[in-house]
Amino acid sequence: MTKNAVLALKNVSREYIQAGQKLTALQQVDFSIHPGEFIAIIGPSGSGKSTFLTIAGGLQNPSTGSVIIGGTDITKLSVKELSRVRLSEVGFILQASNLVPYLTVEKQLQLIDRVSRRKEDANVMTGLFNVLSIERLRKKYPTDLSGGERQRVAIAKVLYGTSSLILADEPTASLDTKKAFEVVELLAKETHERGKATIMVTHDERLLKYCDAVYEMRDGRLTRRRMS
Repeated sequence: MTKNAVLALKNVSREYIQAGQKLTALQQVDFSIHPGEFIAIIGPSGSGKSTFLTIAGGLQNPSTGSVIIGGTDITKLSVKELSRVRLSEVGFILQASNLVPYLTVEKQLQLIDRVSRRKEDANVMTGLFNVLSIERLRKKYPTDLSGGERQRVAIAKVLYGTSSLILADEPTASLDTKKAFEVVELLAKETHERGKATIMVTHDERLLKYCDAVYEMRDGRLTRRRMS
């Protein structure tokens, strides 16, 4: 069902030419996710998971098929229009934390308010900082932070933002076990309570208990796993 979906992929394939040979990263993928759903995608390295995320978030175009975010087929948009959709509708949590290097942790989140022209919500910001154990880092810059700390700031940014779609690529890769469980539990809670749609790529199957559905990617094909 794609009706009222936050994101829908319809018959999406992605092919590359490498060393004169055609490689298929995604094969005729059909997928949809709705408000309040937290979905995991698992699979071996090189199976197409990262390609799926970059296409779902409009960072690259499919070779064939449609990608629909909030009812708009983003494959038909201009570069400027696509950038606007990504800015307003899509939140990325990447292994490279993607923080602005010259802004403090606090100002990373305040920038979201400025760009979206909304009033700062100090209570929500402080709550996220406390849950993610980064309150003491408010005035620090990304270069002052460890990899795990940068990852937690990136997660705070996405949860503080207005994005309807969250795409998380191994969001717990730099975290210890305890913090990994806390972060994924928080992602699930925010997804359900705020009606967001979250897709998490992960290798850690211990985290799947927090998800509403699990999909497996193999050789570019996406299939839904039966939940036990």
